[in-house]
Amino acid sequence: MKRHDVLKIFIGWDSREEVAYEVCITSLRRHSTRSLEITPLKQEELRRRGLYSRSKDPLASTEFTYTRFLTPFLSGYRGWVLFVDCDFLFTADIAGLFAMVDERYAVMCVQHDHRPPERTKMDGVVQTVYPRKNWSSLVLWNCAHFANRILTPDVVNGKTGAFLHRFQWLKDSEIGVLPETWNWLEGWSKVVAGEVPKAIHFTRGGPWFKNWRDVTFADLWYAERDQLAQQSSPAYR
Repeated sequence: MKRHDVLKIFIGWDSREEVAYEVCITSLRRHSTRSLEITPLKQEELRRRGLYSRSKDPLASTEFTYTRFLTPFLSGYRGWVLFVDCDFLFTADIAGLFAMVDERYAVMCVQHDHRPPERTKMDGVVQTVYPRKNWSSLVLWNCAHFANRILTPDVVNGKTGAFLHRFQWLKDSEIGVLPETWNWLEGWSKVVAGEVPKAIHFTRGGPWFKNWRDVTFADLWYAERDQLAQQSSPAYR
């Protein structure tokens, strides 16, 4: 990617986690040395546009469980684009992540072997365990890659969760690896003394949920929220 290119980012948006979304984009912008084009993936809006029509899935923990796979289509099947869940806090320049893009791959992600022991997460939703869990929570998409052209709205609306979240339309050789620091799973990833991950993922539940107010690195999330509060509405205080 050229140094002057605007970095394009889609973020999953959920009506229960609006403050998480706002803190996420604040942390992205505060650390970035590049111009960012950030777009929330709002399910209601995508339904109005006729791009999303899936019925409610009882195992879907967020409103963007499946809408994330519209990223290549919404990008016109052009360029490298980042998708990220809203429950992330960034502590480093996102340009460092985009610097890792490799044209050999259709997608790039942190390839966790995530097997959470909790039965519930967030605000009481069921915690599910499945192969490649959380691979799709932060993805660098090579939208122009021929393999990703299969991801039309019809496919995203019709294929199973396993097909989508496990990247089953791709060969394993088309999935690139990113360092774990760019999708550090709170409660699962190893804490290294003196080190702060570049992208903290509050996947079990973040400090905006009552039962998760004291999770690891919650202090950093509160600090980012407080900076947002200084320039925003009292709702974020």
